[in-house]
Order: sequence, then structure tokens, then C-alpha cells
Amino acid sequence: MAIAFGLNHIAATRLPLGSFFDLAKRLGISAVEIRNDLPGRAILDGTPPADVKATAEERNLSILSINALQRFNKWNGARETEARALVSYAEACGAKALVLVPVNDGHSHAGKDRLGDLRIALRQLRPLLDDAGLIGLVEPLGFVGCSLRSKREAADAIGELGFEKTFRLVHDTFHHMLAEEADFFPQLTGLVHISGVTDRRTPVGGLRDSHRVLVDAGDRLDNLGQIRTLLRGGYEGSFSFEPFAEEVHELDDPAAALRASMDFMSLHLHSLESA
Repeated sequence: MAIAFGLNHIAATRLPLGSFFDLAKRLGISAVEIRNDLPGRAILDGTPPADVKATAEERNLSILSINALQRFNKWNGARETEARALVSYAEACGAKALVLVPVNDGHSHAGKDRLGDLRIALRQLRPLLDDAGLIGLVEPLGFVGCSLRSKREAADAIGELGFEKTFRLVHDTFHHMLAEEADFFPQLTGLVHISGVTDRRTPVGGLRDSHRVLVDAGDRLDNLGQIRTLLRGGYEGSFSFEPFAEEVHELDDPAAALRASMDFMSLHLHSLESA
């Protein structure tokens, strides 16, 4: 059971774009995600998309996505302007997709027209993405205060609108556990984000991005089980490292830590299949 690993720039925030791409190459990873929220790094530093494309092509890397259009399901004039700019950048830099992150303001969204807002946003985004040849990757967040916690709700909206050619789901192993969601959608999944949690003291409801480290034997998210289920269900895409913990960002040798995590997952998934 082979895993196609990807690498999100959040895994090595100290590295400028070229060095981050070099890190992926050293690890034998051929697919990367760039971000629009890293100060002093592409793309927030003003790096032209043509430079990003050339830097990736020099290393024979594919750009999985730009991460991300925030608050995508609160559609308004400002969101449209931001979406158009990100879509344009993604197309010009050779990215395959744009990650779409819902409103996550910590407030209760019960009783609000969350699903209506979701459908409005999907309808507005579809022609922008289609014209650019991009996929929209909808990423539900498992936090209680998020306006879209469930992959089921996102999948239902995409299916009811008939937008399966434009939109896919992001299965994030951290958010899948937080949402306590049993459903997997391997056929509708366009990208998987992987990270681990080894903190055993913090209750599930108190876990935050700062707890997200690399996957190892201490992981409490059952990354191995989630990955196995997705692969067995026919998912053939990338499993992209997305650790947010400062202890990961501050590593002097991120290549060694990432390699150890890759080896751990590959070995134990093979053992599960052989059992």
C-alpha cells in the first residue's frame, strides 16, 4: 500500500520557496503546496507567479494547490476580488487547485443559513475555477465554531449542484478526528492533509493547530487508519504534510524529521496490509 506524499510549505516555514522546493526533492516528494499566509515567503512577499512556476519546473515539481482562499463561504465583493486574484495567480504559477477554507470565527453557526451560504459560494466560484482550469478543494474544519465542520455537508452540496467536475474535498486527518466524522469520501477527495497529535493531556475539544506535529508512533489521530481507509476506497492522490506546531517549524533538520515520519507511515501501513 504505497503512499504518494506531498509537502505543504507550512512544514518548513523558515525556508524560502526555492529551498522549500529543494527539501521536497531531497525527500523524493514530487508534489508541493504553496501558501498565501507566510510573511516573507512566496507568495505573500510579492514573488511573481511566473517565478514560482519556473522554480517548480526547474525541480520537476508539480504544485498541488495554493492554500488558501479563507472565508470562502461568506461570499461578498471583497471575497470575489480575493478569489479572482488567487485564481489568476494559481493559473499563472501552474497550480492545479485552490484550497477553500470556510469561516472559522469561533462562534456558533447553529440556526444560520450555513448551507445556503455554501451553495452561493460554490455557484460563484465555479465559473472562475472552470475558466482557469482549476479544482476547488473544499476543506471542512472540525472546530466547533466552524461554519462547515462536516465533509458530508460539503459533499452533499457539491453533489446536489452537480459540481463534481469543479470541486473536491480536502480530507484533513486532524479535522476529521475533531469533527468526529465517520464518513470517508475517497472518490470525491482531491487532497489529503496529514499531521499528528501526540499531546495526551489536552481534551479533543481543546486541540488547536498548534498541537499538529509530524506523524509518529505517539499519534492519537489514527492517521494510519485514516490513510488505509482512503487508499482502500480508491483515493489515488497525495498525502500532504501540514504540521502547524512551532516545534516542527523550528527544526534545524526538517528533512530528517520528515523522512522519519514518511518511513514510519510507509512501514506500518505495509505491516497492516501484510497482517
